[in-house]
Amino acid sequence: MAGLHGRGTIMEHTGSCRERLTTTECFHGLTDAYRCFLTGSSPRQSAADMAGVIFCGVCGPVPGENRERAPAERCHENVVELTCISVSLVEKMSCLVSQSQPPEVTVYCGETLRLLFEHMDLMSQLVRQFQSEEHIISHLAAKSVSSYVVYNLQKSGTVNLVWQQKCVQTFHSSPPGPELDACLWSLTEVLKRLLKAAHQEILGKLLAAFDSSLCALCSKFLPDKREEVTQCPVDFTSSSHWGTTCCLLLDLLEALTASSLICDAGLKSQRLTHIHSSALLTTVRCSSEYFVKKRAMLLLKRAVLQKAGEDWALGDVPSTGPKYEHFSSDMNTLAETVLTAVVANWLETVQVESASFFGGTRYIPGDDGQKPDSVMLRAVSLLLLKSMELHIQTAQIEVDCAIEVNGYLQSLWGFLRRCSVQLKEATHLCSWVSLLFGEQDDDMMEAAKALLSIFLHHRRSSGLDDFTVVEAACASGCNPHCHFLLLLQSISFNHSILLDFLISTETCFLEYFVRYLKYLRADWQGFTAACERVSVSHCHLSLLETLTGSRGGDTSALAYKGAPDRVESSSCFQPTAVIPPGERVGLVSGLRLVEYDSSDESESESMEISEDAPGASAPPVFTRQKQYESSDSAGLLSEPNSTLERRPGGLSLAVSQSEQTSCTNMAPVSRQVTCETLSRAVVCLSELRQVVTRLQMKKLFPYNPSSLLKLLAQVDNCSQQAHQPHLSQFNK
Repeated sequence: MAGLHGRGTIMEHTGSCRERLTTTECFHGLTDAYRCFLTGSSPRQSAADMAGVIFCGVCGPVPGENRERAPAERCHENVVELTCISVSLVEKMSCLVSQSQPPEVTVYCGETLRLLFEHMDLMSQLVRQFQSEEHIISHLAAKSVSSYVVYNLQKSGTVNLVWQQKCVQTFHSSPPGPELDACLWSLTEVLKRLLKAAHQEILGKLLAAFDSSLCALCSKFLPDKREEVTQCPVDFTSSSHWGTTCCLLLDLLEALTASSLICDAGLKSQRLTHIHSSALLTTVRCSSEYFVKKRAMLLLKRAVLQKAGEDWALGDVPSTGPKYEHFSSDMNTLAETVLTAVVANWLETVQVESASFFGGTRYIPGDDGQKPDSVMLRAVSLLLLKSMELHIQTAQIEVDCAIEVNGYLQSLWGFLRRCSVQLKEATHLCSWVSLLFGEQDDDMMEAAKALLSIFLHHRRSSGLDDFTVVEAACASGCNPHCHFLLLLQSISFNHSILLDFLISTETCFLEYFVRYLKYLRADWQGFTAACERVSVSHCHLSLLETLTGSRGGDTSALAYKGAPDRVESSSCFQPTAVIPPGERVGLVSGLRLVEYDSSDESESESMEISEDAPGASAPPVFTRQKQYESSDSAGLLSEPNSTLERRPGGLSLAVSQSEQTSCTNMAPVSRQVTCETLSRAVVCLSELRQVVTRLQMKKLFPYNPSSLLKLLAQVDNCSQQAHQPHLSQFNK
């Protein structure tokens, strides 16, 4: 009876409060309380009086003299401001009770919240504000509700029923709009806070309460095919509000995916990103809003990298450790969905706009020099590379898998060419990893690790010798030796930066480095050849710039004349693509990703059987080959009797003569630079080994590096064994 009497007293107080308090009086009471909380003190009003003032502010218009005399527009502004400050104060108190505050402040806030939510049913009033026409009120109400829900979950371990019922009902029935947006944002915010605090038990209860409604929501808004959307009674994608709602749904999916890495609740809602991966790819292809395409692409990338929630999670997202029951099947489903879409020409439909800057995006018609959106390019490339890596791990027939991988890589190169990824500073295709991923260390390491796995798989299944495999891989931009050397060049062979990579947990460098060192110790000859290739490429590029610059010409205005109209691009890992050593210098100067104005300039693909594969016992290798139209603005591989012409002006130079000149001048230089590149790489690894050893002896290294040091010692031994023959050849 005492409880009922107390609740009746509060409600009577609230009713009388609404009758006698004016808007101005409410403002003064709320602002005074806010100032007190900022200074770490309690307001002068009692908790019951403060609860009454807040309730009056949240519920809407308050009768009074000021309201009756004020114009209607001014009155509306006052009501909006009063509601906003009331809702914000509720959020403030919900946060204060969970923080380190003076005891009197914590007790005051806790008592006020208890009166508001247990006796006045403020939650019903707040969730009603979700559908407010004023978007600021709707959003602030969602923030306030989320803060209290988290506080209540941590305090009692129960989900607020009013909030739960509102969200479930909205997920089942509401179209895109402010109400659905507020529910999506609120649930996402609660999940994020619980994930940061690592409350696994509470997180499981929350997910279980929303499991079925979330599955129904995704089935409604993320159908597998575009046609299923248009066949629905209401086409949600045609709504002007669809872009905002879709992005909020994608944020929620990322939080759900992140929860599966921390809390194995065994719920379907935690697997929705993988289950609806086909629908997400359709969103990337069909959505009219570019920011929606990009957000969906980033979600898929983080899912395949097991890094969901990396932008807002405190600490590192656990990508290792125990996995939930369906983890392997979900990852395989995601990978197979991506590869199936690539076969169906999904990459040709992916839109990549120009790069953004602080002012947004800027498109200048006719300006072909604009850089494409590298974030989107990296996301697409990593999604495909990681899907290929997962695919080869579960493939039944390795030879067939290698053929499929060739096709996937060729599709990726075609996508990058279509998006105007120009390797102007590159002298062979292996540098595409550094150029595309150089701005993001974590993405670059993931790409290098995936390419290394793909290369090693082909090396095992091809039956070819190491030299042939490495040469063919280099011609297709997949040589792991080149990738590692270009990484060392990008950091100026500084072992301290490698040490930072080894210590940091922000990248997968340790895993990649160990796997590469195991391969390096078995193929030192290939590493030496890669040093020569990288060195000669830089020397020849400098010579070409000097040759054209001395004539006042622009390298971009040079084109090969008399070359065949079509040039066959070598398929990845194709033995016929091996470049003879005598022709390598001429190749590196002109090898570029072909530039297109549109994807229509490429001819249809044909499947051919290579008959020139060395080794009688080697199986025939099926390869995809594309033929491309020659471009006036891009240098193509030419015949020895072709000429180099600068347009306009008529100045021409025989390519055969330039090649002879470059080869003659570069013969001693290339050997010297090759020796220098090899020596700097060996010294870098040796210094890294020494500093790791010192740190281990002083017990300052964060983990046990014994296996790593053993590999570095074996690599050092390989270099010493090859040192004398290398010097003898150099002296000759």
